[in-house]
Amino acid sequence: MNTKLTLQLDKDIINKAKLYAKANNTSLSFMVENFFQKVVAETKPEKKVQDSIVEQLSGIIDISDSNYNDDYLNYLVEKYK
Repeated sequence: MNTKLTLQLDKDIINKAKLYAKANNTSLSFMVENFFQKVVAETKPEKKVQDSIVEQLSGIIDISDSNYNDDYLNYLVEKYK
């Protein structure tokens, strides 16, 4: 059973969320419902919402072609010129 929910959010956030939803062929209602489902489904009471955001973002950047040592060395060379 669906029930209406009224939220008060920053106008810019709403507009950005609408653009995101449109770009991903979904609705704000679906996004909010999925967020709430994830929050209430977490089993560890000490787990924070921030932890789940970190988990969601982990691994989204492909760094397989990156060489950390060379990048760090170049950074240090430029920094201490």
